[in-house]
Amino acid sequence: MNKRVGIFVSGGGSNMRALVEDMVDDHPARAVVIVSNNETAGGIAWARSQGIATEVIDHRPFGEDRAAFESAINNALEPYELDIICLAGFMRVLTAGFVTPWQGRMLNIHPSLLPKYKGLRTHARALEAGDTEHGCSVHLVTPALDDGPILGQARIPVDPDDTPDSLAARVLAKEHVLYPAVLRRFAAGDTSPITL
Repeated sequence: MNKRVGIFVSGGGSNMRALVEDMVDDHPARAVVIVSNNETAGGIAWARSQGIATEVIDHRPFGEDRAAFESAINNALEPYELDIICLAGFMRVLTAGFVTPWQGRMLNIHPSLLPKYKGLRTHARALEAGDTEHGCSVHLVTPALDDGPILGQARIPVDPDDTPDSLAARVLAKEHVLYPAVLRRFAAGDTSPITL
């Protein structure tokens, strides 16, 4: 029986596509729903074109009431009976109230070598710090931002002429390899960390 995966996106969803395109044949999981807070997200349009169910819950009508927003997400998820959630560029911070029931079953990809550079502007911060190495991490989500056990990392060298944009592009290419590799192992019950 394949594990049932929901993928959360806010934008174009290139990591979501990498995950979905890997979940074929002997893969132990399948994407059953794509969730977004943005009706115009490119990831939602792509998922619909592939015949994958989508759920859009716009955060804006909820204002500052994050609990109500997350409750609406949970209600939308209920029929899908998910085993795993993959955050793939979902640009909303989820509260402990949402994360805790999913702890141990929710993955996130982050564009830095955690625990370095939690939060935003990771590529610029790596350059500002003079790092010679940068990359991305897949981790289990906990209530703390960009925290939780690391399941995989991919590393790239920082070139002398790198800009935040050039670094971002090279890290993203690694994300598209790392995240599917980690999910495949995780869905099969293997949580030992990998390095690419």
